[in-house]
Amino acid sequence: MELGITTFAETYRDPKTGETISHGERLRQVLEEVVLAERVGLAVYGVGEHHRPDFASSAPAVVLAAAAGRTERIRLTPAVIILSSADPVRTFQDFATLDLVSSGRAELLVGRGSFIESFPLFGYSLSDYDELFSEKLDLLLAIRDQERVTWSGKHRPALHDQSIYPRPEQDPLPIWVGVGGSPTSIVRAATRGLPVALAIIGGNPDRFADFADLHRSTLVDFGHDPAAAPLAVHAHGYIADSSEQAADEYYNSYAVAMTQLGRERGWGPMTRPQYDMMRGPGGSLVLGDVETVAAKILHIREVLGIQRFMLHISVGTLPHDQVLHAIELLGKEVAPIVQSAHI
Repeated sequence: MELGITTFAETYRDPKTGETISHGERLRQVLEEVVLAERVGLAVYGVGEHHRPDFASSAPAVVLAAAAGRTERIRLTPAVIILSSADPVRTFQDFATLDLVSSGRAELLVGRGSFIESFPLFGYSLSDYDELFSEKLDLLLAIRDQERVTWSGKHRPALHDQSIYPRPEQDPLPIWVGVGGSPTSIVRAATRGLPVALAIIGGNPDRFADFADLHRSTLVDFGHDPAAAPLAVHAHGYIADSSEQAADEYYNSYAVAMTQLGRERGWGPMTRPQYDMMRGPGGSLVLGDVETVAAKILHIREVLGIQRFMLHISVGTLPHDQVLHAIELLGKEVAPIVQSAHI
């Protein structure tokens, strides 16, 4: 199973110092993280797209291109591109270019987006939220599969036998769909034969087993090979030398981030009892010492049948050296345990 890291290049206020890191410094930290992730043997690194002051990355392709120049093997992916408010032609060109400059290491992970800032920014209506994604996904796949494209839809000017360049080194360019918990989204991806990345950021991971089963059964029903459309999980978490150290180091920054999001979305402040429940065996946080984290990843693999696990460490503003240490533990100590286990 592949292991990797995702980030949104978060810039929440540091709960200890009260300071907020600059976007430039945070992006330079992200590049250090990618280099280390490759050095310790991780398979993939993902950078999300957001358009708000508390996230530094609004242009993942640019960040990943910078990472491509500093690495040789690790796969590079957005996490995610908000395809609903993006242009599929430009998105394909960006990531085909990334694929070329990285010698075939690019992937595309696209989604509808869990934040809404990009819709007014790029002139789209939230009332078209789902329709935009479905239409643009079909256009993106047409561009991937054909050098010359004829297409028409509601939300973008038509293409008439239009050539789209450059073409990526990989044929086809891998395209995944990010899903938060919608059966409709699972079915949409599976009918098109696409792999899925499940975002598990709350509740018991076991409850996503139905989504995993739905993905596989729909692939079969529509004539696709499940082995060609793997399943991944993206989850919040952190690794330290002991489980209590991990819990104590992660809590303050995680609580700041989740409490701020809660104010926007209508849930209450993060509390330590709630957090401790989330890091327990049935919680969504993949957090603890090496053995605890490895056991939780293996449990998720057993229940969901995933082929890739992506750990999102920097939900809040952790000290950079702690993030780097967690990445090192994931690659050097957790990964060997996970890879040697037979389930």
